[in-house]
Amino acid sequence: MKLAIDAMGGDHAPKAIIEGVEKATAQFKELHITLIGNESEIKKYLRNSDRISIIHTEETIDATDEPVRAVRRKKQASMVLMANEVAEGRADACISAGNTGALMTAGLFIVGRIKGIERPALAPTLPTLDGKGFLMLDVGANVDAKPEHLLQYAVMGSVYAEKVRGIQAPRVGLLNIGTEDKKGNDLTKQAFQLLKNADLNFVGNVESRDLLNGVADVVVTDGFTGNMTLKSIEGTALSLFSMIKQELMSTLKSKLAAAVLKPQLQGLKAKMDYSEYGGAGLFGLHAPVIKAHGSSDANAVFSAIKQAVNMVENNVSSTIQKAIEQTANEEKER
Repeated sequence: MKLAIDAMGGDHAPKAIIEGVEKATAQFKELHITLIGNESEIKKYLRNSDRISIIHTEETIDATDEPVRAVRRKKQASMVLMANEVAEGRADACISAGNTGALMTAGLFIVGRIKGIERPALAPTLPTLDGKGFLMLDVGANVDAKPEHLLQYAVMGSVYAEKVRGIQAPRVGLLNIGTEDKKGNDLTKQAFQLLKNADLNFVGNVESRDLLNGVADVVVTDGFTGNMTLKSIEGTALSLFSMIKQELMSTLKSKLAAAVLKPQLQGLKAKMDYSEYGGAGLFGLHAPVIKAHGSSDANAVFSAIKQAVNMVENNVSSTIQKAIEQTANEEKER
């Protein structure tokens, strides 16, 4: 198996990228990785080059670049060359922690969209209190959506949840402002009927307050709502841990209590750590494209690589294509 990775994307590149890559090649013995980026910078941190190759480029896409323009004009950028490796068949999947919009553009226009997929979806796996996590899509690939798009998101999410996460008959929920069947706007009302009639384990509408309780294994929504929900969850978690830390460090007594509770607090933090679940997959493309978090450390990079390996091994892209074709045929028959 071969993966292409943007070595220059993310806040801690290339050091964290390389550390995660070396951890992955140590665990996955059949894995070959191509790092794309500044060779001299990469070699500063690369300790073991076994099954790791480098494509040198000094051009990068920055966080402030306009995505479509950057992908079109910066032909030698590390992210663009990474996507080319997949498009031209030299890699099975690719990963970047760089500019999200640029990665989605490169995925769509270079890797290419599966026939029948109207809109690809960006889908991270988010933590739940029981540690199992849930997949949410879309979280920003498309701001607007039609009911048919949400149906496709549900199909793609179900395939991923079953094939990669090993969940039998994954529960699909539609993010809404209430759990009653007729709640919501025109989009959610129409999507509800499509999901209800589809060959899915649809559990109905779900509310955002119940997401971390594990109310569903796959949650679908439009990209605008999904992105706001994602950032609300991330912001709340960061603020909560910050508040706990401030309180525990406020007095000598609380510092002593913190020392006693340290293992439990570390366990709680690990349970709510997004990096344990990998990155956000861009579903609906010919091959797996993974967006790692911009602040990814070595562990998060390793998790993203593990995610890509599982997607390739389980033929997720081809399975999604078959599932979408089947869903389209069922809709025509109705």
